[in-house]
Amino acid sequence: MSDTSFSREYLQRRSFIELSARDRAKCLFDSGTERELAGSFDRIESPWLPMQDVTPQADDGCIVMRGTIKGRQAVVIAIAGAFQGGSIGEVSGAKLTAALDLACLDNEKGIPTSAVLLLETGGVRLQEANLGLAAVAEIISSIVALRQHAPVIAVIAGTVGCFGGMSMAAGVSSYVVMTREGRLGLNGPEVIEQESGVEEFDASDRTLIWSIAGGQQRYDQGLSDVLVDDDADKMAKTIQELIAKGVPAVHRSEQVDLYRSRVAALDPSRQWDPEELHSWASKKKEKNL
Repeated sequence: MSDTSFSREYLQRRSFIELSARDRAKCLFDSGTERELAGSFDRIESPWLPMQDVTPQADDGCIVMRGTIKGRQAVVIAIAGAFQGGSIGEVSGAKLTAALDLACLDNEKGIPTSAVLLLETGGVRLQEANLGLAAVAEIISSIVALRQHAPVIAVIAGTVGCFGGMSMAAGVSSYVVMTREGRLGLNGPEVIEQESGVEEFDASDRTLIWSIAGGQQRYDQGLSDVLVDDDADKMAKTIQELIAKGVPAVHRSEQVDLYRSRVAALDPSRQWDPEELHSWASKKKEKNL
């Protein structure tokens, strides 16, 4: 591709990352088929945040939409990373779980319905503690139930990433889609630095962070199924293709022996260079070891 044609394509693209959570969800549906459920005007907000002098949001940072994607029924659930870092509380967790359970019920009635999770979340909302933990457990249980019938697709695009308990929700999904700007990990960089010190992980080193938890690295490690450019049209096409692909023969979370063997092959006694890890993971993925 010439520099000119690359520049033209880059300028014409519509960034998926720069869209709001609501617009991200909307752009995945067939035009005019989407409708929002339990939206802002229903004012289903957290009762716990005002008690701690935190202003709640009318949708509790969780947008649920129903419609068709390439003619197939689907529900898209988008976490708004701009509200409380996309953290999951009692209300947002209940909305997410209910949407997944209703999709599962549709499948049991013979109406194939897939789910797409747009995850920009740091995990459990600290202000709601155990309520958030319980919500994440219910979300994971609902994903496992639904994925037997239809694909559950987790999308991690940026800018917040996907961490904490919700990284486990991504892990049990049928497919994980990431952009290079996305990040996926159980513990966030700030948490690692706080608990283990800056020598272990410097949360201010953006190059280091993305080289370890970024989309390219996670794709090479086999923890993401598809790596997509930050383009709304390409993202929509990828989702269409994965829904058409259907339920995978074996889910990633069922391949315990494979991932244990990869972890066992790493030497934890020394600090791995990200480039070295990248090369190692790519070879393992190619050989499916």
